[in-house]
Amino acid sequence: MFEPTLIIAGAALIGLVIVAGALLRAWHDWIEFKRSQLDHDAPAREDTGSAMGAARIELADLRERIKKLEAIASGVDL
Repeated sequence: MFEPTLIIAGAALIGLVIVAGALLRAWHDWIEFKRSQLDHDAPAREDTGSAMGAARIELADLRERIKKLEAIASGVDL
């Protein structure tokens, strides 16, 4: 009625689905574990400074990087 290769292929497919489901569940649990670690380990956020000051520092850093990239680009012969 059923050939042995068909039975083996079906069993292998079922086994693959079971293993994939177990791995997916383990991945989901690991992600939840890492989220709980991050939530637990995160220090209490204190507002120690102005957000505007941090933005200005970041803008100055970006401007410096752009100047360096422009200097590199102008020195390269294409």
